[in-house]
Amino acid sequence: MATWSSRGLRGSTLEELVNRTNEQYREKGLALIQKIPTPITPVRMDKENRHITLAYFEQRSTVDYIGAVQGIPVCFDAKECSTDTFPLSNIHPHQVEFMKAFEEQGGVAFFLVFYSMEDLFYYLPLRELLVFWKRMEEGGRKSFRREELNADYYLKRKSGFLVPYLEGIQRDLDNR
Repeated sequence: MATWSSRGLRGSTLEELVNRTNEQYREKGLALIQKIPTPITPVRMDKENRHITLAYFEQRSTVDYIGAVQGIPVCFDAKECSTDTFPLSNIHPHQVEFMKAFEEQGGVAFFLVFYSMEDLFYYLPLRELLVFWKRMEEGGRKSFRREELNADYYLKRKSGFLVPYLEGIQRDLDNR
């Protein structure tokens, strides 16, 4: 039996957890966050099964999720990491630029990092990412280690939410 090992499926478990959390937040009236689909152009179709068998991305995606939390515009990207070192190559310059512009308009932008080997979620505020990003642009490390992160932003599971990122947003707002 063949195994499926597509890079395109990385993070799909994380995506499911975040999507379910978004549903919980919506059901409780706490937030309205939507997954942003990446626009594709089909190249080849299986006409019998009506499935796309080959496609390309129309444009670079900016973030995975966007919406509002009690009147505050929010956007974030969810990333999965299987080691203690997160490569900044997993984040694209156009994403960083979009998030900076989003915050300039009064929104909150962040990365949700899932350290799968430890089953830990980390709320990475954009301003914290920008410290690592600047270091990389100045010729320094092209990654950051978990020990460099602010321990206050680890998300603890409670209240039945799978990925309680609203707590991270509150902490982020309190620290501005």
